[in-house]
Amino acid sequence: MAEQPTNRVQQEGSPREPGAAPARPGRPIIVQKYGGSSVADVDKIGKVADRVVAAKRAGNDVVVVVSAMGKTTDGLLALARQAASAGGGAAAEPPRRELDMLLSTGERVSMALLSIAIQARGFEAISFTGSQSGILTNDRHFDARIIEVRPFRIEDELARGRIVIVAGYQGMSYRREITTLGRGGSDTTAVALAAALSAERCEIYSDVDGVYSADPRVVPDARHLPELDGAVLQEMAECGAKVVCAQAVEWARRSGVALYARSTFDAVPGARETVVRRFAPGSTASTHSARAIVAEGNVVLARAPGGLRLDALLRAAGELGLGFRDLSFGPGGGAFVIPLLNVPDWQGAKRQLVALLPQIELDEGLASVSVVGDGLTATASPLSRFVEVLGRAGIAPRFTVASPLRLGALVDAVDAAPAQRLLHAAFVEP
Repeated sequence: MAEQPTNRVQQEGSPREPGAAPARPGRPIIVQKYGGSSVADVDKIGKVADRVVAAKRAGNDVVVVVSAMGKTTDGLLALARQAASAGGGAAAEPPRRELDMLLSTGERVSMALLSIAIQARGFEAISFTGSQSGILTNDRHFDARIIEVRPFRIEDELARGRIVIVAGYQGMSYRREITTLGRGGSDTTAVALAAALSAERCEIYSDVDGVYSADPRVVPDARHLPELDGAVLQEMAECGAKVVCAQAVEWARRSGVALYARSTFDAVPGARETVVRRFAPGSTASTHSARAIVAEGNVVLARAPGGLRLDALLRAAGELGLGFRDLSFGPGGGAFVIPLLNVPDWQGAKRQLVALLPQIELDEGLASVSVVGDGLTATASPLSRFVEVLGRAGIAPRFTVASPLRLGALVDAVDAAPAQRLLHAAFVEP
């Protein structure tokens, strides 16, 4: 059963924790999240501090969630792999618990530096780790899920007039273990806090000015999307779109938090943004249209022959901490997709998976390409066009899926970019 977000741990009428300060009425709370590129060096952190201070001067209480600086997380992962292979034998998978202890340090650096920069500008600020902020997760390492938020300390500091800086991407399990939330987890931290604090909105800042109909680096004619329905954005994020992570969009949909995706580096009033609400204007059940083309590299197609039991497959995936999607299974066998984004050591995991399930077949070097929109299976026409567009270009899908919000295919990684351009021209540009 999926974990349900909890906006407040307190029950109505229950006392606050000792020493708690009263909330300040009439001041809206805004949660801002800044990604790694936004805080990549001290100069950029200073510019973020200026933006945060401006929001405070405008009469808001401000909570800021930060990612690790630049490529810090990738560097720490590389160090972990070096340490894991130092024994001289086959490279071992770094223990996930120790990865969480290591990777959670990246955001702590960012939060402390931003707090220092804000205080240097004459404003009171305080930084908190995920656990200090009351982010409680399940007991899964490296890709944990938030199950509850207890923002007492944040509320107290806001009531004292301080700007609160929170380390994203991390929390604490019910066993008091440090956990991390998977790639893009700082988005989830921000949205979960916005829900728990009843914030007016959650602003997601990165190096792009919102969501596009495709990756502009791959599809030059990609269109900026000023408004999006939460269900469509979640499907896009699940399939590889990187502006806002899927778990964050899920939280926003459940709690009704409005998301504003913006560029950190565009300070012009009225600059472009993407606003994401539960139901975007014009989004109705009768609207059948493609909104975006999304791709995700580094995925694996797993094929299970007949005779392999589904419960054995699920048990093996659970033991190895492997996520999967697009599962199709029956008496004659089945197949499913393994995204590798949150798998720290695929080679080690693959050896263990084959040892547990010798019958399984794994196709690597693939990418997922999807058309995302509304009502895509209302008739057979969209899927027919999808197959025809890829076929005319000589792109042979290894695996095809269809749902009301998505048409998807696994293709060779080298075909991912041309497939995106062709599908965008066929589905989005008309």
